[in-house]
Amino acid sequence: MSFPEQAAPRVVSASRDIAAGAAEIFELIAEPTHQPRWDGNDNLAEARSGERVRAVGDTFTMTTTKGNVRENHVVEFTEGRRVAWKPAEPGQEPPGHLWRWELEPIDEATTRVVHTYDWTRLSDDDRRISRARATTSDKLQASLDRLASIAERGASRA
Repeated sequence: MSFPEQAAPRVVSASRDIAAGAAEIFELIAEPTHQPRWDGNDNLAEARSGERVRAVGDTFTMTTTKGNVRENHVVEFTEGRRVAWKPAEPGQEPPGHLWRWELEPIDEATTRVVHTYDWTRLSDDDRRISRARATTSDKLQASLDRLASIAERGASRA
């Protein structure tokens, strides 16, 4: 008896408690030039300086390791607590996937960070589907682990 292939979940997430303050961690996320340092997908090469995210409606530009440029449209923002963006090709509307970061201070020195990738709005015929399916919670956890390593080193110097 054969079973149909299980569909990949279209919303994946991972979480981790990080031994650093929420403001310090948030700065590593909201300042795009830091993102290639902690990207667990090994997909980000560089970002333009001076594009620190500050509000819904902001955009920041990222170059991937394959040389593609992405405009990231910020759709959720609460300073120090939450940021989410939808990537798009320059000058195009976002096709329907979203990256979200949520930070919840546990105390002054520890923060719970949740990282989510949501591709529920990508159409099934979109060329990005195979890459979206490959973005698992393990990849998100890798980003969290790298982010924690950077933030905790910074916190230990404080």
